[in-house]
Amino acid sequence: MPGPQYTLRPLRPDDDPHIEDVIRTVLVEFEANRPGFAWADPELSRLSSVYGTARAAYWVVEHPQRGLLGGAGFGPLVGEADHVCELQKMYLLPAGRGLGAGRALITHCLDAARSAGYTQMYLETLRSMTAAQALYRSVGFQPLAQPMGRTGHGGCDCWFACTLAPDA
Repeated sequence: MPGPQYTLRPLRPDDDPHIEDVIRTVLVEFEANRPGFAWADPELSRLSSVYGTARAAYWVVEHPQRGLLGGAGFGPLVGEADHVCELQKMYLLPAGRGLGAGRALITHCLDAARSAGYTQMYLETLRSMTAAQALYRSVGFQPLAQPMGRTGHGGCDCWFACTLAPDA
């Protein structure tokens, strides 16, 4: 059986313009290329400077021929208790979907967040991102009736949270 068609690795500074392009491409695909979504986040062009601390991290999916196909990370959820983090900027280009990369990314983020001491992970998305929602549910996320924290993403209309069991 062949191995993965991609590599999962930490975000590097030279990845910043490429992952910004991935995120913006997916946001256009889902008509979220406007304020109220990650599109307007001031840090979008410098993600490597935001992640890489003990409480935040970001990984990219890299294909040997196609380059960066997506990424995901986590960090503290502003406006919530210290034990709550947010799954942040999880986006995959169409070429990165169906490879198992999304599941690898989210599983990696859940494990790393748990190791960083978080006990709950929050995320927000769009109702139109049905495949992403199915993935979130499959790894233990439960839907919420309203948003948590202060993300600045008021355009999102679907919210989830997952309890992170302590490391065994």
